[in-house]
Amino acid sequence: MQISPSILSADFANLQRELEAISTADWAHVDVMDNHFVPNLTLGLPVVESLLRVTPIPLDCHLMIDDPDRWAPPYAEAGAKSVTFHVEAAADPVRTARDIRAQGARASMAIKPGTDFAPYEELLREVDMVLVMTVEPGFGGQSFMADMMPKVTQVREAVRRHGGDIWIQVDGGVSASTIEQCAQAGADVFVAGSAVYNAEGAAENVARLRALAAAHRHV
Repeated sequence: MQISPSILSADFANLQRELEAISTADWAHVDVMDNHFVPNLTLGLPVVESLLRVTPIPLDCHLMIDDPDRWAPPYAEAGAKSVTFHVEAAADPVRTARDIRAQGARASMAIKPGTDFAPYEELLREVDMVLVMTVEPGFGGQSFMADMMPKVTQVREAVRRHGGDIWIQVDGGVSASTIEQCAQAGADVFVAGSAVYNAEGAAENVARLRALAAAHRHV
């Protein structure tokens, strides 16, 4: 059970300090938005390259961008250890996943809440993780969509059929009150933003979320 805090909820004026605050997490989740695929603009490759020089844990880059076929592999080349692209935006997802893996990173496909997973099941042999969005991509702080849990279970069952060590990630509204149902549905990587970066302390929140997920692991 892995925790991947989203730095979208961190203090952008002190990102090195904010990364160090989550050094006990498994990943640092970096949301890249281009104001085209989603109606928001965050950061891009130059900032990620700077983060890679100071991060104590591997970066998990979630690319909410147009044309990931062109732009996703450079994130892996820069040193991100996991690179996620949206299947809705990819013209050639097989090639994109292979290009990411060729740079030594884990390749992941993301699906928005309104996207059916079934047409993309054949991509499982090309990826290391499937991200099931539990909010509409584009903004942090949205309400968790519990009706995405059947999709998480659907992906988990497909992974069982296909075999291989493929992780299932959930992103959006994940907190102490929602992580249990995500784990029960079959997720094993949990992105949390405001649930980690709050007044209680990031390290304590990471430990609490990990314990809750482990206690409700899907079997």
